[in-house]
Order: sequence, then structure tokens, then C-alpha cells
Amino acid sequence: MADKDDVKEGKEFHINSPQKNKPFFLKGSGALDWGMQNRLAQIFNPKSGRTVMLAFDHGYFQGPTTGIERIDINIIPLIPYADVLMCTRGALRSVIPAHTNKPIVLRCSAGQSILTELSNETVAVDIEDTIRLNAAAMAAQVYIGAEYEHKSIANIIKLIDTGTRYGIPTLAVTGVGADMNRDLRYFSLATRMCAEIGAHYIKSYYFEPGFEKVVAACPVPIVIAGGKKLPEIEALEMAYMAIDQGAAGVDMGRNIFQSDSPIGMIQAVGLVVHKKEKPKHAFDFYKDIKADENNS
Repeated sequence: MADKDDVKEGKEFHINSPQKNKPFFLKGSGALDWGMQNRLAQIFNPKSGRTVMLAFDHGYFQGPTTGIERIDINIIPLIPYADVLMCTRGALRSVIPAHTNKPIVLRCSAGQSILTELSNETVAVDIEDTIRLNAAAMAAQVYIGAEYEHKSIANIIKLIDTGTRYGIPTLAVTGVGADMNRDLRYFSLATRMCAEIGAHYIKSYYFEPGFEKVVAACPVPIVIAGGKKLPEIEALEMAYMAIDQGAAGVDMGRNIFQSDSPIGMIQAVGLVVHKKEKPKHAFDFYKDIKADENNS
């Protein structure tokens, strides 16, 4: 209980200074509740408005793919350089140190493997477990145009509804099957649909031409997937072009943990995303880190 003795009356009310309430910095998120905005502000850097997400959730359908055979050896050293960790609850509980202070985007869809139809997923994490794990957001695939399109949309709707109840945002990940064209028509449809059903931000792919039109037509932030492993300079160029055309960040996995210098690469990506460093300069930074590692 507060001490009742020596209570002083307030004096400095700044009557002539209107109260300030800055609008939330993130696209399409101004009407969200405080808890939702707070979690999004953990994911997206308020200064740059962008994010570098480190994705290592591939094992939920690919198994121990190259670069993440040992998460404790390959991923843990990268954590200090990431803004966000994108992973499964199994990896989080079994490997990621509990003192990690990076926000977690929790992979909440599963139910298939690379040996079966990829779009046949289900919601695999209950909202109570999401809360238990202190996740900053939940993520699930949406397979527009695939065999189980309707089921994947129902999955993301369930996450959006339950997450909204507890102030936890949902990331919709646009899945692209082998028979789908990675073009303006497809991604403008997929990203807009995800936003219209209530996803708070969307993971998509960079493509040319027309990516800037997809970003403009989507009312919530888009982060790009790294996709398959590219030469480091090409991955940095892709990130730069995406940011330059309005993307709010990247969610990269293989282009980081399969690099010859993962620590150098994730920092180079950060330079491109947050400082809009030109790809060549970021690549030179990557090469310097790689050289230092080889000489140590």
C-alpha cells in the first residue's frame, strides 16, 4: 500500500501541451489492440519498420535437411543476429535456450511430408500451447489453387480467430506448388486473399516483374521467403530488390544456414534489410566475416 504521509499534489499538468499518441508504425496495423501491436513491434524493428526472420522450421515436413541436421550446432550461433526465430514447438522446447530473448513465430501447421501432398495440412498447435511458449505470432501455410486449398484457408482462419482472442498475430505463408506460376497474377491473388481473411502479415516470394504491385495491393506487410539456396550475392540482390519495392523484411532459412558463412550471411542480410545497404557492399561485409572465420 502506498504511504499516505507526505502526499504532494500534482503540479506539472502541461495544460497547453496536447497528449501525444503516435500512430502505430506498421502498415495496416493501426486499429489493432495494444497487445497485438506490441507483439508485432517485437517482430518488426520500429526504427526501420522491417524484420530479418531466421527460418528453421523446415524439419516439420522435410526432416533433417542440409544445414539444420543439428539445430544446436548450426542455428544457436545465429540467434544473436536475427530479429525473429521462425520454428516449430518441438525445436523450441528441445534445443532453443530458454534465456533467448528473440521473438518466436511459431510454426502451427503440419500433417504432411515431402512424400505426400503438401497442401494437406492441419492446425498442429493449440492456442494454449502457443501462449505457453510465449510466441509473438503463429504461422501456417495457405495453398491457393492447390488440392487442399479450402482446408489450408480454414486452418489460417482458425489461427486468426483464436489468436485475436489472445492478442497474438498470425502470419500467413503462401505455399507454391510445382504446378503454380510464380507470377503477378498468382501472388496478387494469394497475398490479397490472406490479408482479406485477417492475416496480420504475409510471407510470400519475390518475383519479377510486378512484385511492387503485389506489395501495393496488399493492405498488410509482406516479408519474402528466401526460397532455395542461391549464391550469396544473388540472395542479397533479391533481398535488396524486395525491400526497395516495399517488402517489410525477409524470412530466410537455406540462404543463411546453408551459406559458407551463416554468421556472415545473416549479418549481410540485416544490412540490406534495415539499412538498405547495396548488395555489393553487404556481400563485401559477408566476405570479410568469412575470411575472419577461416583465419581464426
